[in-house]
Amino acid sequence: MRLLVISNRLPITLEQKGEEFLYQESAGGLVSGISAYLNSLQASRNQELEYVWIGWPGLSVPEERQQEVRKKLNSEYHAHPVFLAEKAMDKFYHGFCNKTLWPLFHCFTANVICDGEYWTQYQSVNESFCQAVEEILRPDDIIWVHDYQLMLLPKLLREKAPESPIGFFLHIPFPSFEIYRMLPKKWSRQILEGILGASLVGFHTHDYAQYFLRSVQRTLGFEHKMGQLIAGNQIVKVDTFPMGIDFNRFFATAASGTVQKKKEKLQKPLAGYKVILSVDRLNYTKGVINRLQAYELFLERHPEWHGQVILVMKVVPSRIGVEHYRQMKKKIDELVGSINGRFGTIHWTPTLYQYNFVPFEVLVALYGLSDVALITPLRDGMNLVAKEYIASRNDQRGVLILSEMAGAAKELGEAVIVNPNDQEEIVDALQQALTMPVEEQRRRNRIMQDRLRRYDVIRWANDFIQHLRRVKEEQKSFSARVLGATAREDLLKQFREASKRIVFLDYDGTLVSFVPDPEKACPDEALLRTLRTLTEQPNTELVIISGRDRNTLENWIGKLPVGIVAEHGAYLRRKGESWTSMVPKTADWKPQIRHILELFVDRLPGSMIEEKTCSLVWHYRKADSELGSMLEKELIDELVNYTATIDLQVLQGSRVVEVRMSGVNKGVGGMHFLNSVPYDFILSIGDDWTDEDLFQALPKEAYSIKVGMTQSHARYNLEGTRGVRALLDELVASNVRV
Repeated sequence: MRLLVISNRLPITLEQKGEEFLYQESAGGLVSGISAYLNSLQASRNQELEYVWIGWPGLSVPEERQQEVRKKLNSEYHAHPVFLAEKAMDKFYHGFCNKTLWPLFHCFTANVICDGEYWTQYQSVNESFCQAVEEILRPDDIIWVHDYQLMLLPKLLREKAPESPIGFFLHIPFPSFEIYRMLPKKWSRQILEGILGASLVGFHTHDYAQYFLRSVQRTLGFEHKMGQLIAGNQIVKVDTFPMGIDFNRFFATAASGTVQKKKEKLQKPLAGYKVILSVDRLNYTKGVINRLQAYELFLERHPEWHGQVILVMKVVPSRIGVEHYRQMKKKIDELVGSINGRFGTIHWTPTLYQYNFVPFEVLVALYGLSDVALITPLRDGMNLVAKEYIASRNDQRGVLILSEMAGAAKELGEAVIVNPNDQEEIVDALQQALTMPVEEQRRRNRIMQDRLRRYDVIRWANDFIQHLRRVKEEQKSFSARVLGATAREDLLKQFREASKRIVFLDYDGTLVSFVPDPEKACPDEALLRTLRTLTEQPNTELVIISGRDRNTLENWIGKLPVGIVAEHGAYLRRKGESWTSMVPKTADWKPQIRHILELFVDRLPGSMIEEKTCSLVWHYRKADSELGSMLEKELIDELVNYTATIDLQVLQGSRVVEVRMSGVNKGVGGMHFLNSVPYDFILSIGDDWTDEDLFQALPKEAYSIKVGMTQSHARYNLEGTRGVRALLDELVASNVRV
């Protein structure tokens, strides 16, 4: 068994020096975190997982040298490269990823650029990744796709490898629906559908997971139950997995002799000062400019700290080719110069600023010597720097000031939490941090260190993989109920050999798909032709059993030689006969129920009430799905309480709540047909909870099929109306061959 880790970049970056390729270790939290987990797999004798990392090597490689690079990456680094042209990467990475997705998902909507060419290239690169995975994919591989660059990939892989366990993890925030909907509708749908190709979808925080689920519901119409939903015939679990760090590595490195020497060297020019540390990539989401402005205000408000404190600011180059970042770099340079010019003296420079990469051991030394870590991103998926700072303080001293907009704030509640947009709050936080007693520092850091030690990056990855395996096992047991090839052939055989057949078919959601306006769900010519052909089979009776009113069913299918059950069993019409009422005509309960339903119609624009002979129905298919789902639960609670002492039933359907008289159901209606004639082949197909009454009433040998991949009393599940129509066509064709 292997783990395929798929990310935009490989953990190894190619650099070209003349004709020679150099293989350098890549930087970044994702690479370092996943690498720590993969290294733990190799170190553990009990693990049976091998791994291959799939991604772009960071350089456009000429076709004649690709085999050479592939061979070296495979043999020495467990890596499989995705070769892409520079032009493709420019429109994909610098274009759609960093000018569309990155600002949108971080809520910087003014920076979002929607360019059709960028989107086309995003699709193309995701397809290239899919092809690269196909080249090496084995049947028992576990696939783990990472981050916003590859959100279309899970679905592409699912189409190629439907049985493979596929997980997806988003390392940046997922925005609220009001932000997400700014994407063109076609793009937004395809991105969500792409992610839902995975069996398990992971986010850093509960908020991000909920934003995603709301966007799925309001864009695709899929509702979830405790984070689990059905997308097509696939169970998808959406959950929270806050990414950790390699705690022991940072903690041990901080105590090493090499770091102690670097720390002593770095401390010499800082001796006698309180040190505030800021470490960030050059990125407008990190709040570096806001931080500098807050530090300037701190020096203005607290002159007693002049000559006593220094801000050590390390900014790491990032996305150098993007214009926003060049402008931000210029602004930072100017602001640092302004602060030092305004407050500095010949003996004191308030801000020490460097724009360069920071080697690992130097970074740990900086963590260890600083009195305060000022980490105030405007929006951040997790922010591992905050965790690294705490892990590196083996003396348990130092104060972390952390933005509430970072995912890490959900775990590091003992830090001084601030709103990064509130300069006054940051000023107060700096004063609190610089004057915090050592014992209080140690108390807070001890708690955070214990938490980070327990849930490190290795446990994070293990948790995700174990959850993925469990979801896949659940999917297997669920898929066993699907009407597969063997069961299908057995059904067709039984149909051919039977001497007396009856077929019960629900209408909405079974023979025709749901539409916003129920009145427009009339049968098309192809469906009428299929039904008529089925009725022409020898010794075959067809019964349409629906919740629709009898007038509608009469208009739509009354000319066919079929039996009809209307309003879930309130009315029956045998083939060639007149309608028969199955319920008493009293309806003195309706006025009060109607009053309750009208209140909810007023609260939900687009919802409506349908009246039938023995039921009242509240529909909200045209209304806002999220609000409708919330109000539906509230309405059901109110109706259940109200009807507790009345002989009524409350039924929940697909964006429908129906109140009907007890004793009226499809099971009773169906048995009126079954009790009159002995049938040796019985087939019932339906999609709704109302069909469960019939499924339960049928004899064990009957074929009962639930449309949609949900739990049911039916023997089998079948996906969608197209699957139903295809099966009916097969029944006819099978019988004709005989």
